[in-house]
Amino acid sequence: MDDAVNGFFRALECRLRALQLAGVRRVPRLWPEAPAPVAAGASPSAGVAASAVDSRPQFGSMAEFARQMRERLGVAGGGAGASKAAPGRSSRSRGAAETARPAAEPEAGQGLPPRRPADAGVDAQLASLAAKVARCTRCAELAASRTQTVFADGPSNAELMFVGEAPGQDEDARGVPFVGRAGQLLTKIITAGMGMRREDVYICNILKCRPPGNRNPAPDEAAHCREYLDKQIELVAPKVICCLGGVASRFLLDDATPVGQMRGQWRQYRGIPVRVTYHPAYLLRNYTVDARQKVWDDVREVAAKLRELRG
Repeated sequence: MDDAVNGFFRALECRLRALQLAGVRRVPRLWPEAPAPVAAGASPSAGVAASAVDSRPQFGSMAEFARQMRERLGVAGGGAGASKAAPGRSSRSRGAAETARPAAEPEAGQGLPPRRPADAGVDAQLASLAAKVARCTRCAELAASRTQTVFADGPSNAELMFVGEAPGQDEDARGVPFVGRAGQLLTKIITAGMGMRREDVYICNILKCRPPGNRNPAPDEAAHCREYLDKQIELVAPKVICCLGGVASRFLLDDATPVGQMRGQWRQYRGIPVRVTYHPAYLLRNYTVDARQKVWDDVREVAAKLRELRG
């Protein structure tokens, strides 16, 4: 890819990243469709217009362009291309993401109604909170070692919220939660296991900064970030929360019960139903039919609860 196209990508990526932080999930067509070729005898101005259109960057197709932008932004797309592995992933990791369902897999969640309308005031408050998080230095070690803070991914009117533990290396580099191998598996769980789209759920973490070496968050670090997480939950006001892993459940629910004992039952956080399941990274390390089936059961219960509350 030449320098001109790379420059175009970088500028567009910066703009889309700003829209992401503001809660925008859809943008209009980036440019009009190419006009038909100029017929013989047409006016010279038509030829100039066609030439101007032809000079824009070429990506083979709009689908190819969208695929490349999703990879750069760490956003999962819908449609047939969504399940394709990103370049550079090993065949083993591709297999993990593409065969996330257990052998005797149930049907995906169906018929979830559209979420509530967006609120511009909530979007503005979340953008302001994200900016505050970006300036945070409460945890000196994390502030010194991070590339950037990782606030959230998803719309402000999402009715399902996933809470993980902390950003990893890929998330620290991109500024978006769950974009590495575990994130790819989470996207598969959302789409195949719940019949939903990743862009319809809100995803965040207990910590907004990557701990060095991907270690677990320290209690004081979680306490420093708790104000931000509580405000996110208050503003998004999800109908259901799904905790991913023991770190998330311990700090959100103030309960150190192991995930294996906590999953399979409903908890409450400020009146919001909470379901605890295994973190996708755990599944990548323990890729057994039993573990996959348990996560599958958990997310199906979450989808069923969401349908019940929406009904």
